[in-house]
Amino acid sequence: MSRIFGEIRQNGYVVRDVEAAMAHWTKVLGVGPFFYFPRVVVLDSVYRGKPEPLELAVALSNSGPLQIELMRQLNDAPSALRDFAESTGEGLHHVAYWTESFDETMTKIEALGYEVWHSGAIGSADNRFAYLSTQSHAGSVVEISELSGMKGQLFKFIADAARSWDGTDPIRTF
Repeated sequence: MSRIFGEIRQNGYVVRDVEAAMAHWTKVLGVGPFFYFPRVVVLDSVYRGKPEPLELAVALSNSGPLQIELMRQLNDAPSALRDFAESTGEGLHHVAYWTESFDETMTKIEALGYEVWHSGAIGSADNRFAYLSTQSHAGSVVEISELSGMKGQLFKFIADAARSWDGTDPIRTF
């Protein structure tokens, strides 16, 4: 566990093809089911201090307590994901830490000298995230993700589904 951020709750992967990645995870690794969101529009997306539109395809599942996120950017706007895809291709983009006190957590982290690289919200303004400027090597980007309201309920639903998954209905599209 990180002495700064707490427990890693999610590994986020940038992929070229979300459907192929879900097939790999479900068939080869036996992880599932995946909950697939073919188009997610990020609210209040801010990249390096400037508003930038961001649209993604996202799939989520769990392997035990660790959530697996598969992401592909759908538009060409500047973003943390586009930077990674251009420099690295596919792979582990970030590890995420979850908080129910986003503002308090961000105040603490910024006081420690961390800078926000890209931020936004998913679904509603109380489901915020922030990627920190910690990308000194692939996979070391830190995401702080607000876990409250609808997003918290969704993440619990996904974890519960993975716990009892019997291999049927591996991809569930929203």
